Amino acid sequence: MSENKIIIKSSKGIPKLELKELVQYKDLFLLLAYRDYRVRYAQTFLGFLWAFIQPFATLLIFTLVFSKAAKVDTGEIPYPLFAICGMAGWTFFAFVLSNSGNSIIGAQQMIQKIYFPKLIIPMAKAIVGFVDFGIALLFIICICIYYQFIPSSNIIFLPIFILMTILASLTFGIWLSALTIRFRDFQHVVPFLVQFGLYATPIGYPAELITNSLPNWASLIYFLNPMAGLVEGFRWSIIGGASPNEFAYVSFLVTIILFVLGLFYFKKVEEVMADIV
Repeated sequence: MSENKIIIKSSKGIPKLELKELVQYKDLFLLLAYRDYRVRYAQTFLGFLWAFIQPFATLLIFTLVFSKAAKVDTGEIPYPLFAICGMAGWTFFAFVLSNSGNSIIGAQQMIQKIYFPKLIIPMAKAIVGFVDFGIALLFIICICIYYQFIPSSNIIFLPIFILMTILASLTFGIWLSALTIRFRDFQHVVPFLVQFGLYATPIGYPAELITNSLPNWASLIYFLNPMAGLVEGFRWSIIGGASPNEFAYVSFLVTIILFVLGLFYFKKVEEVMADIV
């Protein structure tokens, strides 16, 4: 009597992405995302209000430091609107960066017991970040109404920059979740990256403030930071003005390349993830 047998073979060379599995496990993906959302605001006094308080407090600090103290010139654009347009994408990026690093380690018991595509773990963290992203967009609308500011015609490009911001966030989330398993040092590096990136990205100031005083090769290095070009493009699509720096397109290219390489690296690590987690 013949029996069906499942033979598991270790892959050699370039691993297969097998992205179809993500669709098959969509219910688990949504369940993990909902669980992370509930845990984030569980046993807090203010609960969901923290999602509004954090961006408001950050915007207030940026206004005091860059607008009042540093006297950053934003032309005819009110500084709070200028800053929140930069903060919107960064808020989402920073959340995914902060939470993806330990996402695999935090799910180690589930990883060791059952099979599922591990890629859904860092992706589920990104879904929770959409709460902050949506609230930041709501802040932009409210500030536009307050200052009676009409967004530029460039706003038709806003969905492209939103998608690219999501892609950049997932890219770094995938890389960090895979690297942290092998090198636990990244648990300590991530908070530093978030703090450093906050000032190395043109959120509270225009990129020209930095690049105008740099040679071309240094400007190129500056825009190797994917969020530098994306923040500039995000802001340009809402408030208009001059086109983003020519080096901003380097940020887009870096994001796409790192995303593809990150998927393959994650799949490679996934083969031994249950053993080393």
